[in-house]
Amino acid sequence: MTTDAVTICPATAADAPAIAGIFAYYVLNSVATFEETPPTAADWRRRLDALTARGLPFLTAKTGDEVHGFAYAAPWRPKPAYRQTVEDTIYLAPEETGRGVGRALLAALLRHCRERDVRQVVAVIADTGDPASAALHRSAGFGHAGRLVSVGYKHGRWIDTVLMQLDLSARGLPAAGEPRRG
Repeated sequence: MTTDAVTICPATAADAPAIAGIFAYYVLNSVATFEETPPTAADWRRRLDALTARGLPFLTAKTGDEVHGFAYAAPWRPKPAYRQTVEDTIYLAPEETGRGVGRALLAALLRHCRERDVRQVVAVIADTGDPASAALHRSAGFGHAGRLVSVGYKHGRWIDTVLMQLDLSARGLPAAGEPRRG
C-alpha cells in the first residue's frame, strides 16, 4: 500500500471499533500510551463527539472502509488560557508503520489545526526507545521542548516522556537552546 491509496478524512462513529482495536494493541503490548485498560468503541465515540463539538480535528487514514490509523487534537490543559494549545495523538495499525501513513495523518492534522486558529501543538511522546514518533514530529517542524523523567510506570518499568512543540503562529519556535522572544 502507498500513501496515495490512503484517504485522510474525518473520523465517524462507524470508525470507533477499528480505532479501539488499533489503540488496544498499543495499550496491551507497549508503553507508547500510559493507558492500562483499552478504551471501548463507545469510549472512542464519546471522545470523537467531544472533540468535534469543540471544533477540533479527529481524522482517520483509510482505504475504503479499512482504518489504518487515526490522529486527533485534544485540549492541552482545561484552563481557558490554554484554549489555543492542543496535544496531538497519532496511532497506526502496527502493520502500517514506516509507510508514510503517519506523516500524511500528521500533515492533515496540522492543516486542520491551523484552520481552527490553534497556535501551539504539543506532542507528549513516551520514550520507548523507538525514535520513530520523535522523528515523525521533527520532520513536521516540531522542536524539543523538554523531558519529564520517570512520570509513567507500565509493564514493570518507569518511562520518561519527551515533550515536543510546534508553533503554528508566524513567529515559530526558537532553535534548541535559543531564548524565546516574546
